[in-house]
Amino acid sequence: MEKSKVYFTNLRASYNCNLLQKLRKLLLAAGMDQIDFTNKYAAIKIHFGEPGNLAFLRPNYAKVVADLVKDLGGKPFLTDCNTLYVGRRKNALDHLDAAYENGFSPFSTGCHVLIADGLKGTDETLVPIDGEYVKEAKIGTAIMDADVFISLTHFKGHEATGFGGCLKNIGMGCGSRAGKMEMHSAGKPHVDQDLCIGCGSCQKDCAHSAITITDRKASIDHSKCVG
Repeated sequence: MEKSKVYFTNLRASYNCNLLQKLRKLLLAAGMDQIDFTNKYAAIKIHFGEPGNLAFLRPNYAKVVADLVKDLGGKPFLTDCNTLYVGRRKNALDHLDAAYENGFSPFSTGCHVLIADGLKGTDETLVPIDGEYVKEAKIGTAIMDADVFISLTHFKGHEATGFGGCLKNIGMGCGSRAGKMEMHSAGKPHVDQDLCIGCGSCQKDCAHSAITITDRKASIDHSKCVG
């Protein structure tokens, strides 16, 4: 198999070529204009970020991609699926509010924002993959309905894998809530009783009420835990 080609540019800007212009040139160099976008729905998969967290791509970059898709005759939309954990992205209404709060709106990006797995994360399409652990991937329907898929990814630290990038943005990010549950459920956290001080912080932050405090020691109900 031929190695993937990686197109790179640095962050230096000049008076006649800013970073947004450099991104557009990068997309064209990578051959994006060779894709047939005419009258096709193009899903731009992105992480909108939790409000208060600044470690996400700026909406300006998303607009560059969306504008190029439109220039090529396509119908772009920004998308992500709902999350399992506590936060502002576990249902479509709060998720959209979070996206808008972080600057991802039709006015700033030039395209609509869709939450791919719907209001409560139940709008999914089963995709046969016959993997070792997962036989059917549960993918947000809006992503599966798209004609073209573009992954617009930021790198982030990850407690299990070191960092997350394109594979996480697609593999985990495109999963519906049930899909994420299936992927996370193989790993179950446990409490070191000797170190637990019974402060209750974990119990308060658990989105699924899986943690109880007894005699100032936390314990986890793995039948409720999503990993």
